[in-house]
Amino acid sequence: MRTTIDLPDPLFRELKALAARRGASMKTLIRAAVEAELRRNQPTRGRRLKFPLRASVEPGTLRLTNAEIDDLSA
Repeated sequence: MRTTIDLPDPLFRELKALAARRGASMKTLIRAAVEAELRRNQPTRGRRLKFPLRASVEPGTLRLTNAEIDDLSA
């Protein structure tokens, strides 16, 4: 899809110079910048839990109540 963006002159000149230094097109640099920004701002899927949540007194068995599990995962 094509779109038009307005850039301040100093920003345009800086972009054009960067593209020349990298041997790339301005289009390529703009696309990469937009993609990076979108990836950086994607919502996380949630907090990762590290196991074991609680060390077992008797290895191989772990007795926790639902309330204790909720507390550990909060």
